Amino acid sequence: MPAPSRPREDVLSKLTPVVTKRWLSPGAWKLDVYEQLDGYKALRKALRHEPSELVAFMKESGHRGRGGAGFPVGMKWQFVPDDGNEHYLVVNADEGEPGTCKDLPLMMNDPHSVIEGVAIASYAIKADRAFVYVRGEAVHAARRLRQAVREAEEVGYLGKDILGSGFNLEVVIHSGAGAYICGEETALLDSLEGLRGQPRLRPPFPATHGLYQKPSCINNVGTIAAVPHIVLGGAEWWKSLGSENAAGTMIYSVSGRVKHPGQYECALGTTLSELIELAGGMEDGHELRYFTPGGSSTPLLTDEHKDVPLDFDNVSKAGSILGTTAIMVFSDQDCPVLACWRWMKFYQHESCGKCTPCREGNYWMVRVYERILSGNGAEKDLKLLEDACGNLLGRAFCGLGDGAASSVTSSLKFFRQDYLDYIEGNKRPLFDAEKIGAH
Repeated sequence: MPAPSRPREDVLSKLTPVVTKRWLSPGAWKLDVYEQLDGYKALRKALRHEPSELVAFMKESGHRGRGGAGFPVGMKWQFVPDDGNEHYLVVNADEGEPGTCKDLPLMMNDPHSVIEGVAIASYAIKADRAFVYVRGEAVHAARRLRQAVREAEEVGYLGKDILGSGFNLEVVIHSGAGAYICGEETALLDSLEGLRGQPRLRPPFPATHGLYQKPSCINNVGTIAAVPHIVLGGAEWWKSLGSENAAGTMIYSVSGRVKHPGQYECALGTTLSELIELAGGMEDGHELRYFTPGGSSTPLLTDEHKDVPLDFDNVSKAGSILGTTAIMVFSDQDCPVLACWRWMKFYQHESCGKCTPCREGNYWMVRVYERILSGNGAEKDLKLLEDACGNLLGRAFCGLGDGAASSVTSSLKFFRQDYLDYIEGNKRPLFDAEKIGAH
């Protein structure tokens, strides 16, 4: 039996544990261990500065959101008006993108980093209440966060007059009900208010009319957890870790046809080739064919893009989106038509139904896929899929419609022949037409 392959030293150097550096420490989720590993030092440092200074510092650091859009964090904090109103910080921990698993281990292994980041960000935007909205299925993560809040309150890192600074903060850990749509920030706000989780019409934007129609800032778990490290390390240090216009590190969730799927924290700009080598290489007998750079909501890229730096700008130039860095690796033995059908089933199920393009478009595209995969498709079905995507992309009420269309349009662009093989009878049908019904 051959010895398992080891990544080259130059590839191993790509691993840059910052946000993940405490994960392997025994009991890292406990307050005493966290404090031994620089815990809450950043909060003490932040409270010695004015909130406006923290906002300016975060802008200088170049830190961008880790939830998908990559929006500059300091600018987002600055959008919250200093108007004397009650402000809220909301942390989006409703991780549900297919292929993504970076926020969940972060909350499980290092919950105090999230709580410390929440305290710093709340101080910067002058919020005295913060909410962490956790995906309903993440029961253990919610328990860890609630334990961390209790521990922090007991020693004065949360609550009244934090560390004698005069700053007050209450943190609420809220568990959702498992709806993917609540990962959309305004749907999350409605859910927090006790309403059905559906996206809001914008403008007005959450910065001025957010939770309870008060100024609010919404950040992702990974975005917030990096804040204490940036405050301690400095803006220049954070910028030195990434690539141009993409400061810092990113947790890449690598899954699919690799030998060792997992979370790999690397400097932004790491390539797929390097990540695959870190993950032990492709599975035996498999060759890379295509991958998602940021989950199923992002356009597919192919083996030709394996050396594209995986940061915000370079992935955009390649025709996709960095998104949540949920990298699903597919080989020459994986059918892109079948993969898209599975994703479309997901989006059909998770559509909130508020807007017609998403509610109807996803439903009927699933039927078209099933017709093709059962061997009853026609070439005109490809035009039908393209037309449906044209009515979804940019026309749905929120980004779910755009995400659903992305995999379809990109797969038709790169793998049109795979569709035609089912239509022309060159591939064995995967479905029984009678069992799925005639569509």
